[in-house]
Amino acid sequence: MEYQGYFICLISLLKILLEIEGCTGPGGISTSSTPEKDWWQVSQFYQIYPRSFKDSNGDGIGDLKGIISKLSYLKEIGVNATWLSPIYVSPMADFGYDIANFFDIQPEYGSLEDFDELIKEANKLGLKIIMDFVPNHSSDENVWFQKSVNREKGYEDYYVWHDGYVDENGQRQPPSNWLQAFRGSAWEWNEKRQQYYLHQFAVKQPDLNYRNPDVVAQMKRVLTYWLDRGVAGFRVDAVPWMFEVLPNATTGLYPDEPLSGLYPDDPLNFDYLSHIYTQDQPETIDMVYQWRQLLDDYQRIHGGETRVLMIETWSNINEVMKLYGNRTRQGAQIPFNFQFIAGGHADLDNTDLGADGFVNIIGKWMDNMPAGKTANWVMGNHDRSRVGTRYGDKRIDLMNMLQMFLPGASVTYMGEEIGMIDTPLSWEESVDPAACNADPETYDQFSRDPERTPFQWSTEANAGFSTNESTWLPVNPYYLVTNVETERAKPKSHLNVYKQMSELRQTRTLQYGSLKYGNVGENILAIKRSLPGEKTYILLANVSGHAKTVDVTDVIKASGKFKVKIVNIISNRKEGYEISLDNVYLSGNEAIIVESI
Repeated sequence: MEYQGYFICLISLLKILLEIEGCTGPGGISTSSTPEKDWWQVSQFYQIYPRSFKDSNGDGIGDLKGIISKLSYLKEIGVNATWLSPIYVSPMADFGYDIANFFDIQPEYGSLEDFDELIKEANKLGLKIIMDFVPNHSSDENVWFQKSVNREKGYEDYYVWHDGYVDENGQRQPPSNWLQAFRGSAWEWNEKRQQYYLHQFAVKQPDLNYRNPDVVAQMKRVLTYWLDRGVAGFRVDAVPWMFEVLPNATTGLYPDEPLSGLYPDDPLNFDYLSHIYTQDQPETIDMVYQWRQLLDDYQRIHGGETRVLMIETWSNINEVMKLYGNRTRQGAQIPFNFQFIAGGHADLDNTDLGADGFVNIIGKWMDNMPAGKTANWVMGNHDRSRVGTRYGDKRIDLMNMLQMFLPGASVTYMGEEIGMIDTPLSWEESVDPAACNADPETYDQFSRDPERTPFQWSTEANAGFSTNESTWLPVNPYYLVTNVETERAKPKSHLNVYKQMSELRQTRTLQYGSLKYGNVGENILAIKRSLPGEKTYILLANVSGHAKTVDVTDVIKASGKFKVKIVNIISNRKEGYEISLDNVYLSGNEAIIVESI
């Protein structure tokens, strides 16, 4: 009997402890025991292409003071951090991605003092600044390259140089058949040095040699320099290109890359070859891990919040996932998830992508992401057509809803929140090297100019971007309808849907909740976010142009009463309207978010 009393007391004690811990049933715990997430895990990131964001001095080019003047707008729409496309000193052959000085600001954008002011003003608003780090190459006008051309001591092997070879006709040829991203050979002969240098992008963008420890150390100094100036992390450009295979030990030549089978009639096209020797080499992953260690060490020494590493990579999903880290080393917190950009139809025209296509895109990332890592969702950027062009103008709100409803970090390219679309440009108006290296008949297949045109602030001249008579790229003619000023004033607008989603992202359900998603047939997409003790939210979207009535209870395992919380501009529903999940009517292209009652 005495032992029985002890047993009863033990059971009572366990019940008390379970109540304190907040157990809610098999496998469930209350939010009281949910560990808090780091700032970047639930953040809304916003990409600014500085040249096109806001011109402060009337020269037709965006600048740092223009960004400072619009920081309050970023705060208004719920942004936590913004990353700036390159603002370093550059001859602008690739509009900032050809860097002549990694330690200073391009004069037409401002000065280091302006940059420091940007950091200061952003901090006042609780905004973080992310710097674009371009490690693969520099400009040929960089002093490092000039010293390397002259074979100055310590710089002889700063870049990838090679003699090439002499063919049977006595003609000197490049070391391999490698192609650059902007068409044509990736090798360029330098008359002064009497060698070829590698440039996997434009001729004026020679590749740095990461097999040289001095280069690795130099680029780490670049990172530390900008950390000292107050940046919260880096978006890292063109990571897969950083290493190439070594030359053959016997012949001294680099191996030719095999044909891809694509574009058989266009041997200058980058995709003519399979880039098995110039991309995704094992050393690239290790370099990312080294950078992460540098950022973590910096925080440990200097304090402050986590510095974040965001990686641009278009590699296959298995290579991308390696960037997160392994069992012993940490990698990037945010290897960019480009599935919504690169996925869907083969031609990337997703205006008629079915609900199953959306499910496949979401699953591609969630099913491959290592346990314990944080997802991220990138819908667009400065290198690919705008969301409204790729997915259609009737899906603009849906894409913003998805981006901010799915778990993890969201990354918005400037202008997507107001529904900007690509701007058609003539051959004469084109300035992008990817377009200019083509021809008047094919340039528009390669040009990135249409998604880079000036931000549309208002109905004023040049969309309120600049007071100059002309701008570096033409303003989209639809700016009179699609602009911040007009959309702010309209209760139903892309901008206001975006702001509503920003507010919803602050809920614990969206920050900590579980994910369940699926499709009903080809047309209905359903996504559930739930968390014990909190409201459940469900996104429902009809991706067809025809009205549908469906039962979504089984596909997302949900039941009970729900009411409308947020709708796209196409929907006629009002907030608070009750719906039944077993009999949901959705008009063509309607997207709504409902919350549990």
